[in-house]
Order: sequence, then C-alpha cells, then structure tokens
Amino acid sequence: MLLVASHGAALGAQGGALAVNPMGIPRYPQQTGEALYKGVCQGCHMADARGASGAGKYPALAGDPRLVAVAYPISVVANGQRAMPAFGTGFSDAQIAAVVNYVRTHFGNSFTDSATAADVLALRRPRPPDF
Repeated sequence: MLLVASHGAALGAQGGALAVNPMGIPRYPQQTGEALYKGVCQGCHMADARGASGAGKYPALAGDPRLVAVAYPISVVANGQRAMPAFGTGFSDAQIAAVVNYVRTHFGNSFTDSATAADVLALRRPRPPDF
C-alpha cells in the first residue's frame, strides 16, 4: 500500500521512502503482478479484490466482466479513470502488464489472453521525457 506522509513524501508499506523521479513521482519497486497488487492495489480494492465503500467507492475487480477486453484494465491502470489515479508515471509498461495479468487471472477472473508491455505502450498517454 502506498502511504503519503504529512510532508508529502511517498512511503512504501514498510514505511521506507520510495524512489521518485525528478518530478517527485514515486517509482514502485515491485515487479510481479502479485507483489504490485498486494503492495499498491489492495489498499483500495481490498485483498480479496471485492472493493470497498465508505469515504469513497472502490470497485470490485473480482469477477468483473469489464476485464474481458485487456485494453480496458491497461488503460485504467496506466491513465486513470474518475477517482482511480493514473499509475502510468510510477509503473513501467512491464509492471502494468504484470498487474493487469494478475488481476485478470485471479479473484474469480479466468481470462486467458495476456497483456504485454507493448500493449501498454500503445495505450498509455505520453509520459514525461525522464522515463
């Protein structure tokens, strides 16, 4: 889970500061889809991917029929959508593909096609030049 300290520094789940790019955007060290989901996504979507509501509404990813088209979750993770922040500046193309593939093959989802880093590159909005 990503935490933001009161002084604005990004902290990882263990409390250590995350590496940031020159624009101050966190770089996430996790590389596998499972590690990314557990370290970042489950903070909102919950460990079982069933979502949550309270101060905000976090949609369920478990059994989500919108995940059938691989382009949809790639675009949402990379570019954001409504209250979902864009992770395209903090995740590499390979990281986005990994977490999308993890979600699409776990939590009651059983989609067989896979996202690739090339798919992500084609769908992400342009990034700042330091990436």
